[in-house]
Amino acid sequence: MIIVANQPIELVRSDWSAFAWHWLQQLQNSPTIYTYQSMDHLHFEWTLRESLVDAAEALDRSGVSFASFEKSRCNPAYWNRNAEGGFELRAEVTPAEGIRDIWKNGHLYAFECATATVIVLYGGVLGSIREDDFNSLFLNLLLYDWHYDSDLRLTEKNGSDSALPGDVLYFKNPDVSPETPEWQGENTIMLREDLYYGHGIGIASGEEIIRSLNQNRIPGSTVSAYLMDTVIYPDFLYLSRYAKNNKVNSQTASSTPVLPGQLYVRIGGSRYLQT
Repeated sequence: MIIVANQPIELVRSDWSAFAWHWLQQLQNSPTIYTYQSMDHLHFEWTLRESLVDAAEALDRSGVSFASFEKSRCNPAYWNRNAEGGFELRAEVTPAEGIRDIWKNGHLYAFECATATVIVLYGGVLGSIREDDFNSLFLNLLLYDWHYDSDLRLTEKNGSDSALPGDVLYFKNPDVSPETPEWQGENTIMLREDLYYGHGIGIASGEEIIRSLNQNRIPGSTVSAYLMDTVIYPDFLYLSRYAKNNKVNSQTASSTPVLPGQLYVRIGGSRYLQT
């Protein structure tokens, strides 16, 4: 059931895209209670979720390649590659321009799956909020592993069985071969029921991702890769203040504050919070 401003609501089909309507019907008919502060909050969350799915599917078609940090590459007109294999935004390039170029000139880029996941998150947010706000929020972008700007407000919960499109999930390969450490797991974006985008594997079901990871185990291992229970997603309420159709002053809209040193995410064994 969906609750908005402490009240159950009736949804109107014409107010929603086909994507959002499909999922909202499932939420409305679920025994689980999904709460939202306002209709704007509800609309923004599903606009951003759809944008994240679109970004993941488009990245899969963009021509970007999979590579380790040692062999990563980027478009030097927009990014500087640092000694660790991360991408630092050039001073004269706006964050929106830099992120868009990854989809536009994908053949110039190669990176591993954690970086790809963060790129999808930025791309989805860019498609959902005002560009000026995106550029203000995400100055001095660094694309490297699970480093991300604190304004993504990534949060985590347990319950992969209740994940929704646009959520980040992690498939762990506990017996990965030391010869292929890059396959210790796969960061993925959920696209729909049992369908995920994982950079290096592509768009696949959970079973197909596990099968791919199992091909990179210690010889003789019988310990299978598996989907972890952790679910990662951005703070939809916080980001909704920057929605393209939101007239509320983004500096005064209410949201959960960022606490000094607060850690939002643990994925693949690492915690990062870039401020």
